[in-house]
Amino acid sequence: MTKLAYTFKTDTLFKMLFVKHPDLLKQLVSELLKIPLNSIEQFEITNPEMPPESLNDKFCRLDINMIVDGQRVSIEIQVRDEKDYPSRVLFQWAKIYSSALPSGKDYIDLPRTVVISIINFPLFKCKEFHSEFRPLETTRHELLSDNMSLHFFELKKIPKEISANNMLLLWLALFKAETEEELKQIESMEVPIMNQAINAYHHITVTPEFKEAERLREMARHNEAAALRNARNEAKNEKAKEIARNALQMNLPVDSIVQLTGLKPEEIKAL
Repeated sequence: MTKLAYTFKTDTLFKMLFVKHPDLLKQLVSELLKIPLNSIEQFEITNPEMPPESLNDKFCRLDINMIVDGQRVSIEIQVRDEKDYPSRVLFQWAKIYSSALPSGKDYIDLPRTVVISIINFPLFKCKEFHSEFRPLETTRHELLSDNMSLHFFELKKIPKEISANNMLLLWLALFKAETEEELKQIESMEVPIMNQAINAYHHITVTPEFKEAERLREMARHNEAAALRNARNEAKNEKAKEIARNALQMNLPVDSIVQLTGLKPEEIKAL
């Protein structure tokens, strides 16, 4: 198996590819939201830019925001389970929804807002790979408003056997693919739109523009990992000092506290 250097889950590639090929994005959104492709009259990407300074920001999220027949639609890839993902999706939906009301307009003018998350980890305790959430009354299941729709597609749950006739699963298999062999297997099905997406992938991954964007993004990932590591070390050190203080109050000898906490004798004496 030949592991891909970049996959469709690579956020810089995801954004660059679908912004440069909006026809592919339109087909993807059509399948994810089950909207007939030929019925889509308005399709506009509202955040096509990917400024270099933002790529170096560890908090930068490379989502794609669109207007699809009046609806606000946002789509994002999430690779790692950061344990707060549902809350972050709700926050993202609230920002898009609240910012869509022009000054002087009534609340009734707020558009339907849809957030699509393609995630590379199991999130819900169900077998289904697709979950949609809307605000419902808990007993009657009465819909409060159709203006909220949150879609989650869990790549780990899609079936291994995929037919060339199932376009939704083909798209998700493309995002799930980790090896050259998996891409070639999808290519062998000879589905024109899939081969178009794979050709776009091969073209973009060799461009200097993408390589520079990914270099900046990788630097941000390293900085984030270093910051998390330092934070963990600091928390561990503070915990050790707390244990040492308690041990000192119990009049334990310094040598014993060194063995107990891993702190240096001078650090303990400073306490």
